[in-house]
Amino acid sequence: MTGPLTLGTAGHIDHGKTTLVRALTGVDTDRLPGERERGISIELGYAPLWLPSGRRLSLVDVPGHERFVRTMVAGASGIDLYLMVVAADDGVMPQTVEHAAVLRALDVRAGVVAITKADLADPSRAEQEARALLPDADAVVTAGVAAVADALESVAARLGTRAELGGEPRLHVDRSFTVTGLGPVVTGTLWSGTLRVGDTLALLPGPRSVRVRGLQVHDEPQSEVPAGQRVAVNLAGVRAREVARGDVLTTPGSVTETTVLDCELALADGVSHGERVQVHHGTRDTPGRLCDLGGGLWQLRLEKPVLAADGDRVVVRRLSPPDTLGGGRILDASAKRHGRRPEILARLRGEQPLPEPEKPEPVSFEAKPDPAEVNHVLAALTDAGLALLNAATLSATEAQALAALRADGQAVRISGQLYAQATLAAEVRAKIVSLIKTNGSTSLAEVRDALGTGRKTAQAFLEHLDTERLTRRQPDDRRVLR
Repeated sequence: MTGPLTLGTAGHIDHGKTTLVRALTGVDTDRLPGERERGISIELGYAPLWLPSGRRLSLVDVPGHERFVRTMVAGASGIDLYLMVVAADDGVMPQTVEHAAVLRALDVRAGVVAITKADLADPSRAEQEARALLPDADAVVTAGVAAVADALESVAARLGTRAELGGEPRLHVDRSFTVTGLGPVVTGTLWSGTLRVGDTLALLPGPRSVRVRGLQVHDEPQSEVPAGQRVAVNLAGVRAREVARGDVLTTPGSVTETTVLDCELALADGVSHGERVQVHHGTRDTPGRLCDLGGGLWQLRLEKPVLAADGDRVVVRRLSPPDTLGGGRILDASAKRHGRRPEILARLRGEQPLPEPEKPEPVSFEAKPDPAEVNHVLAALTDAGLALLNAATLSATEAQALAALRADGQAVRISGQLYAQATLAAEVRAKIVSLIKTNGSTSLAEVRDALGTGRKTAQAFLEHLDTERLTRRQPDDRRVLR
């Protein structure tokens, strides 16, 4: 097999992950000044890794510190194999164990354990502990990077690739930014399908019609990109500030925006029905409740929507104290709330075929929306006022009309699925800016009072201005102008 694969690093803080990555790739994945000053990875780092055979892997270097496990989970989504780093003098540590739990939850079984710092201690204990934790992994002591590269080559050669599975293109966005002269660019790991220059796709939630203007894989321009690698996508039809981490680039109808998931989960002992947890899917995470359906079947009832499909993997973490409880596979991404109803449980266990999920009618981005529909949605925006219009309540044709209003500058996406009439959004923006200029900073409560609205609306507008990079959130949760 020589197709594209994505490799994710894992391991406890200070065990030498980023140093080993630098030796393997020649790239310093600690790209932020704060990371270099503190000596730990905070954000995800990316680099191409060339194996001895000339095969290239897309490498994602993830944080090892406990406080950044959320970022680690986002980076691990979409990887095909792992490189777990364990220091000989420490052996297996708490973050080693938690990262291994994340990998099991995501069903990433293939990988290499690299034992570092063998000059400081006998590596045999660390190697024994690592083999017990990850019995399917190849283990190697890093007397030199060549041994690690050879081990990765061996594991990669045994794996199939996502490109062979076909399917619709799907990329969960983990970064968005603007390149001068090119416009908005989003990056992520391509989970499935193939992206081609000139493709017209949907950017969810929305849906928003976008065109693929350009593609790059590790700074190299491409005309098409198969799944299984890191991709930078230059988009037309959207502005960078309108794209957020957790958005999905795909074809209409291929994923469901949902807050209820029927899943098959393997969770730690002691997890109880009704427990509030943090659920990670793709590059999104949200609190939710566990509903025990029995026999390893669980329903996840989420507080915020995710963009999911049947067969996707989720990771479940405890909120406090934070810890990974496990995870598993989504059986029904279009589920409704239910309890232990025998006919539903039988379908989930495969004893009866699951009914075809109801998918929204594909939105044609070529056809112009009905002017009457556009006027209807514009009126709904105006009537909603500061309460904001929730696009999740719109039909397919109404969503198309909303997209047309956005393209015409008459509607503005404020946060998630919430939209405002453009004139109102500008007035609120000016009011918040004036408030900050007068007081030096502002808080959620002050904005709520100034607008005479609820907490949810005030929070949405503040997040909108943060996304526009007009304001910056301070550690005490106040906002100041950038």
